[in-house]
Amino acid sequence: MTDPPKQKSSFRGLAVDPGEWNPPEPVPPRSLDDVERAAAAVLPPDVWDFVAGGSGRERTLAANRAAFDRLFVRPRVLRDVSRCTTDATLLGRPVRMPVAVAPVAYQRLLHPDGEAASARAAKAAGVPFTVSTLSSVPVEELAGIGGSVWFQLYWLREDGRSLELARRAEDAGCEALMLTVDVPWMGRRLRDERNGFTLPDHVRAAHLDAGPASTAHRGTAHGSAVAAHTGQALSPALTWSHVTELRAHTRLPLVLKGVLDPQDALHALESGVDALVVSNHGGRQLDGALPSVDALVRVVEVVGDRCEVLLDSGVRGGTDVLKALALGASGVLVGRPPAWGLAAGGENGVRQVLDLLSEELRDALGLAGCQNVAEARELYVGTGRTR
Repeated sequence: MTDPPKQKSSFRGLAVDPGEWNPPEPVPPRSLDDVERAAAAVLPPDVWDFVAGGSGRERTLAANRAAFDRLFVRPRVLRDVSRCTTDATLLGRPVRMPVAVAPVAYQRLLHPDGEAASARAAKAAGVPFTVSTLSSVPVEELAGIGGSVWFQLYWLREDGRSLELARRAEDAGCEALMLTVDVPWMGRRLRDERNGFTLPDHVRAAHLDAGPASTAHRGTAHGSAVAAHTGQALSPALTWSHVTELRAHTRLPLVLKGVLDPQDALHALESGVDALVVSNHGGRQLDGALPSVDALVRVVEVVGDRCEVLLDSGVRGGTDVLKALALGASGVLVGRPPAWGLAAGGENGVRQVLDLLSEELRDALGLAGCQNVAEARELYVGTGRTR
């Protein structure tokens, strides 16, 4: 018998020999939405839910985006924007754009290099990288990469351990300390509970756990093992007295993350903090909490120029950064978008996210008639119904 004829495979309607087909180079992402879709395509469903999900019915998660989308900028015209720049300062240090990479836990879930890849990308982009207490790579390794590194602190059940961790970050070379104040315990993240989410053995909280035998690695009848682990580690008794104690304990700039109420902002000033982050934790804590961008204006009003105010939660592009600046923010934190980039492409993926943000911000500044970040703060922002 003779051999059967060689089969051709069809690609876009053309007969192509698989051995002769050279696939095209991947198209670079044009927006952060592209990066989000790429990350969702490569991550296991339970890990994607851990990254993308919010608490409860995810009303605040959705409201963060809806709040940005109903805001519109009134651009200025006939201004020379030929030398438009995104350069700025955050916490008194120069940055290439008013953006910092937010703390995101357990980044080795997304890529083997984890936080190290994200820190290298942030250094290349000229923006601060914030190390989480729940980082899967220790702070010493991340600070050793260089660049501007901040440390995010969860207050632990043992006060002494919290202060030791703050000192460890300072000794490692971190340039700021960011105390998260909206997590007495983890919000009810129903996606994680339904998935019975646990950490794989190769991922651990490098600052808390000596090995892979923590609660976060063991299944629980109550749903999320990660939530159970966090509940064991974090203190629900954090008060303003602890902020004062931490202020006295460290020489680093002190940032409070998780403030939405103007009265809390005033308390923070009295406690000697250097900056606030207006944040609802990306819709992952109290479901039904006010969208961060809606809370921003009142916080800025009450603190004036007495401390910097950054915005976190829902930032998905350069125009969002422009709106935050116009509403009085010193800058923004971005959390999920760099995590998407890490999942989709490692260090290069995070670089693409930060490059996109920089490109979009410069475009938004110039089209709004602003030469620089300072001029963006003079823009008017209103709803689409504003006349």
